[in-house]
Amino acid sequence: MVRIGIVGCNYGRLVQLPAFRVDPRCEVVALAGRDADRTTELAKAARVPLAFGNWEQLVEHPDVDAVAIATEPNLQPEIAVRALGLGKPVFAEKPMAADLAQAKRMAHAAEESGRMTTVDFNFCEILTWRRAKALLDEGAIGRLRHVEVSWNVENYGTRMRIRNWKTLGNGGGVLGNFVSHCLHYLEWFCGPINGMSARLSSLPDEPTMETNAGISMSFASGAAGNLVMSCASYLGSGHRLEFYGEDGTLMLINDSTDYMRGFRLRLAQRPATAMSDVETVDETDLRFPSDGRIAPVSRLATAFIDGIERGLHTPPGFAEGFRVQVLLDIARRANDVGTWLDMGMENTEKQL
Repeated sequence: MVRIGIVGCNYGRLVQLPAFRVDPRCEVVALAGRDADRTTELAKAARVPLAFGNWEQLVEHPDVDAVAIATEPNLQPEIAVRALGLGKPVFAEKPMAADLAQAKRMAHAAEESGRMTTVDFNFCEILTWRRAKALLDEGAIGRLRHVEVSWNVENYGTRMRIRNWKTLGNGGGVLGNFVSHCLHYLEWFCGPINGMSARLSSLPDEPTMETNAGISMSFASGAAGNLVMSCASYLGSGHRLEFYGEDGTLMLINDSTDYMRGFRLRLAQRPATAMSDVETVDETDLRFPSDGRIAPVSRLATAFIDGIERGLHTPPGFAEGFRVQVLLDIARRANDVGTWLDMGMENTEKQL
């Protein structure tokens, strides 16, 4: 039995906790938050035996075998490095850190410890997305020509003008909070990105609140890609991925306001003249009607426990998380210099 301690009383308690409880090989035994009294109450309500008012007590407790982190990016590196130094596997959130230097620190700590690490890139664990990935890998649409991503929503932070890491561009903003997911899943679907240009922008009356990103990219395969993301889109069109190949077209379409749930998969192969639906049923998701995030995260949690038990490193780990951090850094630099930047996997190795 792997005993899990969770640092973070919001996402950690609401999503990570039920996700880990799906797997009978682990038990969540501890919860840590900033307020000791509140954390004690929340832990009791969630039937978690141990509660702490700071992360250090949780990480160092002998009854905690592995640590799950759900904090702001600037706090995550110190927690992860300490846990890994104690020989404890770490399940972390994206982005790994607020900057490349701290992400590098985490990646080095993971490599030196040899312990299992996971980064919560959860879109790739949606079963509809897994089916789309399988179809692409099977050659259902032939060689990929280009991919288009559009993601238009209005998140709570933007709507309420909350100034925190999710809205400000110091490691977060639209780039860290949303585009980190996109850069990960685009390489998962399409292979390595080897060049990009980027344009980041803000609300007209709040220039420090980074809300929009437009990125053009090229892939090592020769395919091209475009990404447009806005978290300032009232009644936005949702999240849409379009893959265009030599022999067909594949689309993932979510018109709803739920980030994880609601994706439809559509496929057309030559000589079809219309798209057809590809049905997928997620039995785990049906168990959690109130939150579409839990089922995808539960699959990452299971892979995390698998890695601990078998001594194998299953992606996405800190190496993949660091790769995304490199891409985020390049996107921000491309925006700052206003030009196309060439790069590749070798760029990641140099950064390490």
